[in-house]
Amino acid sequence: MENLMSAINVQVDARDKEQATNILKDLGINMSTFINMAIKQVIKRDGLPFEVTNPKPKKELLEALEEGDKIATGKIDVKGYHNVNQMIEDIINED
Repeated sequence: MENLMSAINVQVDARDKEQATNILKDLGINMSTFINMAIKQVIKRDGLPFEVTNPKPKKELLEALEEGDKIATGKIDVKGYHNVNQMIEDIINED
């Protein structure tokens, strides 16, 4: 059976390509080898060889960001400190 090769041309961000190329080089493979490996995994798994998700921040992070925004805009009044020693002293003396 004859082994036919086909070229793929892909546009990627130049910085992403450089970073990926450097990582792959450290692993001892080039971009072409990696692409071929990825394609073989797509075929073997009959799908993507990795999980694709839409990352969503956790509820706690959203609440913390909202609280930070309220502090920054003055909607929540908080005590400020000029240095860490003042803060530590205040924490120690807290009843």
